[in-house]
Amino acid sequence: MNRRLFYAITVCIAITTNAHAQNEHRMTIGDMFGLIDQHNRTIRAGKTAVAAADEGVRAARSQRLPDVGAQVSASYIGNAVLTDRDFAHVHGLHSPHFGNQLVVDARQTVYAGGAIDAGIRLAQLGADQARAELALNLQNQRFIALGQYLDLMKTANRERVVENNIALTQKLIDNITEKQQQGVALKNDITRYELQMERLRLSLTQLHNSRRILNHQLCNTLGLPIDYAIEPADDACSALYGKDGEAYWQTAAVAASPKLVMAGVGEQMARQQERIAKSELLPKVALVAQNNFNGPITFELPPVDKNLNVWYVGVGVQYQLSALFKSNRKLAQARLNSRNAAERKEVAAEQVNNEIQAAYTLYLQSYTELETQQKSVELARQNYQVVNNRYLNQLALITDMIDATNMKLDAELGEVDARINIAYAYYKMKYIAGQL
Repeated sequence: MNRRLFYAITVCIAITTNAHAQNEHRMTIGDMFGLIDQHNRTIRAGKTAVAAADEGVRAARSQRLPDVGAQVSASYIGNAVLTDRDFAHVHGLHSPHFGNQLVVDARQTVYAGGAIDAGIRLAQLGADQARAELALNLQNQRFIALGQYLDLMKTANRERVVENNIALTQKLIDNITEKQQQGVALKNDITRYELQMERLRLSLTQLHNSRRILNHQLCNTLGLPIDYAIEPADDACSALYGKDGEAYWQTAAVAASPKLVMAGVGEQMARQQERIAKSELLPKVALVAQNNFNGPITFELPPVDKNLNVWYVGVGVQYQLSALFKSNRKLAQARLNSRNAAERKEVAAEQVNNEIQAAYTLYLQSYTELETQQKSVELARQNYQVVNNRYLNQLALITDMIDATNMKLDAELGEVDARINIAYAYYKMKYIAGQL
């Protein structure tokens, strides 16, 4: 019976392991970025906005085409009535009862003060702005996913460190138990390390839960089913990152930062709005044509039951006199908006410059932190070995041993985090520069 139960448990574990393995997906950073481009909901919405802006450009260009209208009507015409001015001597006049009318008119704008060209350029800039916003959102979503990816990697590395310390602690408990059975160690020593073991197991549980949370968030960011188990394939801890210098990153940010691109587009859009405001102070010139075919002829008495066709072509000039005292205010506002947009561009450039400088400084600092943590690990392991030997020779207290163990654990966890922090600092510079 026990053998059958053992066999059933083994089969269940195997099935569960295989099912979990089927949902595991090893993923590089490049694979992750590709999934964001295809499946991220924010990016899909941005692509739709770009398509709508492109359609707006085509709609703006259509304003150059002529305006053509047609009107067709059929009517019943009653008999005419003729009276004197004092309404005396009423006479009824017979009129044809069926009336028809066909009017076709066309208007081609020749000059609109630059409003049409400015409108087209404004629509093109709107499309450029939508693309810049899409690029910014793409950088944001990639950086969010990258942070989750690196945190997932950091958590996995911390799990391995804690698991190694659990194995080491269990070995120490076994050694102390053996000494306690020989009468050279106290039961209290075992209890202290069992408490240490429980803390390590709790830390491992917390790390498992953190990993599940990060995996869930990353799956949502990538647009994947939430039951996928993502396994980072890139080793960010051992990767080599360049030190190109702050000037390189400042130049790269000026050339490609989506924030600066959006600020530049905003400045150009404000200038086009200023052109449109100026156009309201100028006359509008258009070529006009009309053909009017109607019947009967009702301006003759009695009405003539015939069709009359009249057509004309010419040049029309339109000017709003009210623009002289209305549009000047709009023009002043548009000029202030242009100046404000230029100032916002300068502010954006200053912010990006500060962000690059801070990011590069922290990037260099991350290497110093790693060197410090590596030295700390070396010293902590040496200290642990010394204290462990002294404890085994009954020359150190159990509290000293626990302190040495905690010091070693903290140093090893710090080293794991420091290696991931270098990768994070490097990718943050790429993110700010628009190169992620």
